[in-house]
Amino acid sequence: MSLYTTTRSPIGTKARTGEKCPESGVWKVDGYPTTTAPIAKGNVMPPYDGRAVTWTLVQYA
Repeated sequence: MSLYTTTRSPIGTKARTGEKCPESGVWKVDGYPTTTAPIAKGNVMPPYDGRAVTWTLVQYA
């Protein structure tokens, strides 16, 4: 048994523009227009289409 465990954020986790990305993976913008983007854990969640948006984790990296 390991002393260190790594817990992933679950698929469906949400993060807003300006927040630190909680999990590396493919993120999708909630709403319309939408897009997906690969974002690494610790990076700042970007705006989309010139506005602050909510991103949802859809796939692990």
